[in-house]
Amino acid sequence: MTAVTDPGDGTARPGPAAAGTALAVLSAGTFGTSGIFGSALISSGWSPAAAAIARLAGAAFLLTIPAVVQLRGRWALLRRDAGKVVIYGLVAIAGGQLFYFNAIESIPIGLAVLLEYLGVVLVVGWLWAVRGQRPGRLTVAGVVTVIAGLALLADMAGASKINPIGIIWGLLEAVSLAVYFLLAAAVGEEVLPPLVMAWGGLCTGAAFLAVATGTGVLHVTAHADDVELLHRHVSWIVPVLELSLVSTVIAYVAGIAAARRLGAKLASFTGMAEVFFAVLFAWLLLGQLPSPMEFTGGAFMLAGVILVRIDETKRCPPT
Repeated sequence: MTAVTDPGDGTARPGPAAAGTALAVLSAGTFGTSGIFGSALISSGWSPAAAAIARLAGAAFLLTIPAVVQLRGRWALLRRDAGKVVIYGLVAIAGGQLFYFNAIESIPIGLAVLLEYLGVVLVVGWLWAVRGQRPGRLTVAGVVTVIAGLALLADMAGASKINPIGIIWGLLEAVSLAVYFLLAAAVGEEVLPPLVMAWGGLCTGAAFLAVATGTGVLHVTAHADDVELLHRHVSWIVPVLELSLVSTVIAYVAGIAAARRLGAKLASFTGMAEVFFAVLFAWLLLGQLPSPMEFTGGAFMLAGVILVRIDETKRCPPT
């Protein structure tokens, strides 16, 4: 089953819808591991900026050889899209990581992710205001349903003390997420391969954070002592490697590929599965059994994504 639409409208693109959905779920699942491993570093004394730099630099290093191989004979593509790559690296990657790690330093992970995924509302608003793509009733219903599900998953009622600084960081992360999906969804006859787009953005983001650290704008604290992870003491290399390879390399490459198949709107909604995976991993790895409210929130999220998918199918019948 394929979906065919105008490549510039932010909706589903030519290509197997099932493949795009699978990639989006893979991206969400791998992104969902970042909270546990990032928190382990921060709780052991690493600053949020240090965790972000280690994550991005490690991922950029791992992708360098594959990216160079894919660019062989096609370096003009990278030069042509240099501006887009820089914005992607600065706002969607560097900003996103820094905002997220600063947020989870002062507010619960669930609430941080809830604020982050308000970015899908920004995606819908951007497509409406800039591209004239007015959301259908089912999309609006999907937005409301998913946000309600996110609130239940984050257990907003149980948050007795909310740090306003953490809220600000979370809202900034929402902007970064919207930019991530809108830029990742770019299509055309000659676009940067997802792996190269991710590598260029990661290199840009890591370089920016490194310069900000060198000039004293960011405060970085890191150490080589063991960290406590899943109730065990492990080398700091373990969480850094997981953050670099799993929750960054795999997550970004799969996410870009998914956005190009599904479009920015549907990919952003499907990406909300990250919250579900974060709860699932907390259950499996930390023994934090989801509450009935969290199960209900997951059902609301699934219903919201289905509504948006139905709306997209009505706008663009499968062929």
